[in-house]
Amino acid sequence: MPSVLVVEDDPSIRQSLIEVLAEHGYAVRSAADGFGALREVTQTPVDAVVLDLGLPDLDGGDALRMIRGISSVPVLVATARDDETEIIKLLNAGADDYMVKPFSGGQLVARLSAVLRRTSHGPAAGAGVPVATAADPLRPVTVGELTVDPGARTAYLAGRELRLTRREFDLLAFLALHSGHVVSKRRLLTEVWREPYVDDQTVDVHLSSLRRKLGERAAAPRYLLTVRGVGIKLVAPR
Repeated sequence: MPSVLVVEDDPSIRQSLIEVLAEHGYAVRSAADGFGALREVTQTPVDAVVLDLGLPDLDGGDALRMIRGISSVPVLVATARDDETEIIKLLNAGADDYMVKPFSGGQLVARLSAVLRRTSHGPAAGAGVPVATAADPLRPVTVGELTVDPGARTAYLAGRELRLTRREFDLLAFLALHSGHVVSKRRLLTEVWREPYVDDQTVDVHLSSLRRKLGERAAAPRYLLTVRGVGIKLVAPR
């Protein structure tokens, strides 16, 4: 039975989340504030955390960074903030996924299940899932000045190591191993996120963050080309 820590200051919402998760077979613990969440994560490990951002003692983003400082537990952020810049900050701070309030219990369970599937592979929880191809799944790939090594989970641009979140690396590695070919967002959700029913905006947010770290913009792409109506292609700059 997977265990989940629900961090939510509103008692009625917290109880609703606990009931929904318990009905779907999760062992649920809860905390009403950020420091309570840190105590729970420190004292008794859990399989995942559902983290509200509007906490009374700490900003949820700060709580996320503190959790990341002591644990690699998957964190699903529940937020009323739908600004793309804010969401990118959360993903860069270590969030594994996010949900914008209000959301249904069914969506919460589906997102949480997807996060647990993605993070339960590999040598340790939270280490990320190496992206594979049939020929040689862990070979380094070089595209222009970009080198991606799925085995070592490192990426370098012009000799400088890129600081990527787990999901950003998985996305970049998959595109690198299929460089020169257009990959649809639906395929990325199925094979990188391993969840075909997540909204395409999830891919868009991660691509936007990747572009920034690669030193480009959607309006002036270098490595990540959008093929309108088809998908994304990783290419060497001309």
